[in-house]
Amino acid sequence: MRDRASIVIIGGGIMGLSTAYNLAKNHGVRDIVVVEKSYLCSGASGRNGGGVRAQFSSETNVRLMQESLRICRTFAGEMKINVWFRQGGYLFLVRDDKGRQALEGSVKVQNECGHPTRLLTPKEAQRIVPELDLEGVVAASYNPEDAVVFPWPFVWGYARGAEELGVEIATFTDVLGFETKGNRIEAVVTSKGKIKTSRVVNACGAWSPGIAKMLGVELPNKPHRHEICSSEPLKPWLTPLVADLSNGLYFSQSTRGEIVGGISNEDVPEGVDQRSSHAFLALYARALVKTAPILGSVKVLRQWAGCYDLTPDQNPIVGQVDEVEDFFQASGFMGHGFMMAPVIGRLLAQHIAEGTDLPLFERWSLRRFKEGRLLRESMIIG
Repeated sequence: MRDRASIVIIGGGIMGLSTAYNLAKNHGVRDIVVVEKSYLCSGASGRNGGGVRAQFSSETNVRLMQESLRICRTFAGEMKINVWFRQGGYLFLVRDDKGRQALEGSVKVQNECGHPTRLLTPKEAQRIVPELDLEGVVAASYNPEDAVVFPWPFVWGYARGAEELGVEIATFTDVLGFETKGNRIEAVVTSKGKIKTSRVVNACGAWSPGIAKMLGVELPNKPHRHEICSSEPLKPWLTPLVADLSNGLYFSQSTRGEIVGGISNEDVPEGVDQRSSHAFLALYARALVKTAPILGSVKVLRQWAGCYDLTPDQNPIVGQVDEVEDFFQASGFMGHGFMMAPVIGRLLAQHIAEGTDLPLFERWSLRRFKEGRLLRESMIIG
């Protein structure tokens, strides 16, 4: 491993790798080491459902995800790797008047951004997926441009692309601490040696608060276990990803035919926990079969878990912090860090390489919590 680098990126998930790739490709910054404590795809980047959508409630998130969708469409061709990009749309369901009002507002924002989302009655939603039982559903929204990808090759594509441009990726390498002088970083101390550097990106998802704390920076992020399961392959019948905003249920059908989905569960252990549970399977099965009775006898192949990276206002923390010079954050993305990484990695690379002040990163700065400038995003699944 190199003993010095222009930039050290901590976290070999899609956020860190996207940033590394964009720094090397678009800005010629190739003296980069990406440090990953385990194997690629070991964290949330390899444990999510692969959804990519622009159906959000804030203009910022809608416009960001429109660009991320454009990047995803061309990713396979650029990286020469198949990510099974499938643009089948997202179908959101709500079950009360408050949810319908929020959904109406979100659809309006999306339409104003040029994202052609339709607000639907339950009967109109059932025409899109006739197999659904929509008793109790009062409204729905549908956009055919939202998509699903297979997460692993997306991560591998960024990793291979970055390595071909000269970036070094050090897996199974723990960060043990930092050497500093005043408020400047001088080196990252790892289990495989010291890397002299003055610029560090913290892109560890649920592990980011622990890294920041080594430098005396307090992040308000909290990890929260979310579980997913996959069924036996079935004949293709489900085109969109279906998401119920009332209970966090979501499910889609992969290109191989499996039904892949999860559901919100508040009763999980605190801290980083990637174990699976029987309780999740029971909770998910009841909600899934109620919404899609056709799946009542389907067999489960496997289940797994990963961690959402939660912030108090359901928006991420991105950019520099005030306490430590050139210590960049890219965490707190809730459950949509994977889908935002293509565009955030490009913008963060620009910010780091050019010193460009981006209004987005001021909006998402860590200091907003001290200043009381909290944001809100209502369309969170799971």
